[in-house]
Amino acid sequence: MSDAPRGRVLVINSGSSSLKYRLIEVESASTIAAGLIERIGEDSGRVPDHTAAFRVMLEELATQGIDPADQLVAIGHRVVHGGERFVEPTLVTDDVKHEIDELTALAPLHNPPNLAGIVAAERTFPGLPQVAVFDTAFHSTLPDAARTYAIDAELARLHGIRRFGFHGISYRYVAGKAAHVLGRPLDELKLIVLHLGNGASACAISGGRSVETSMGMTPLEGLMMGTRGGDIDPGALIHLQREAGLTADDLDTLLNHGSGLLGLGGFGDLRDVQSAAAEGDERAALAVEVYEHRIRGYVGSYLAHLGRADAIVFTAGVGENNAALRAGALAGLEGLGIHVDRERNESLSRDARSISTEGAAVPVLVVPTNEELEIASQAFALVTQAR
Repeated sequence: MSDAPRGRVLVINSGSSSLKYRLIEVESASTIAAGLIERIGEDSGRVPDHTAAFRVMLEELATQGIDPADQLVAIGHRVVHGGERFVEPTLVTDDVKHEIDELTALAPLHNPPNLAGIVAAERTFPGLPQVAVFDTAFHSTLPDAARTYAIDAELARLHGIRRFGFHGISYRYVAGKAAHVLGRPLDELKLIVLHLGNGASACAISGGRSVETSMGMTPLEGLMMGTRGGDIDPGALIHLQREAGLTADDLDTLLNHGSGLLGLGGFGDLRDVQSAAAEGDERAALAVEVYEHRIRGYVGSYLAHLGRADAIVFTAGVGENNAALRAGALAGLEGLGIHVDRERNESLSRDARSISTEGAAVPVLVVPTNEELEIASQAFALVTQAR
């Protein structure tokens, strides 16, 4: 009989107006229950704050006959920005909460609600270990040349200006699953992983370590996204300040909420943009072309950084479900050994799988991500090792 530790982890992804939860049995990697509580903080709602959201969660679980405290060993929290200190899953203390709060300047849209979820969880489950798992942590292995911006070095040091990268929880999970699909050890693989959702990024992974990624100091850099434009000449922003009178807050709103697919194609959802393009909307067609063009450029760049690719991996909502995007993003790369098989690509499946042609030099995979399971696994390992 196995004497391995057993138990459950409650995984929390806390947003400004929502709280996503999943109760996971770690040993079997199975979900006991999951839910999403929305409209937190709305004046007319029944969920005035995140503590109230936890009460709603307990009510929802009770209706299913589930006691969340049964076999619960920890609560794992997704925290977007860990700065330079937090490069591993971390037990939450008052000092840790203070530092997460101080990192708000680097992730103003994410760290505050992440912290609110932690505080609410502490009130709801006093005495239970709270574990913060950071989206930036996986990219702590970036070499200096990849993490450094070429601006005045002292100014950068004083204000923490450097590249951090994001989606790290997803990348860690997907890299391990890709190795399993390929039947090879992760530590000998060079992978290009494309995490494509409303937020989108790319990552070059060598031996299980991040060596380059498209997002930088903030999630604004890199690929085109749902409402973020990705790479842009900083001079264009200076021009908008001087000529259009845009303030820093105006630019923040433009770059985070009014750019990308929405700004260029009229819709924030790629499926809507593709539908409009198919109906002859030239603006939407251009948006799709730019989206695919950016991805293709990063694939080529990362092939150069890695020296080779043992696989190109698509993941997250768009990457897992949009066959037309996958085919379009890799079109024209056949000379590099990248061939997408049309039938495999368009086949509907929720399984991790290959969509490249038989014998292609560079396998192309689709690997569904599971950030909640990755958070649960990391939190579970931390608290059981500490016993």
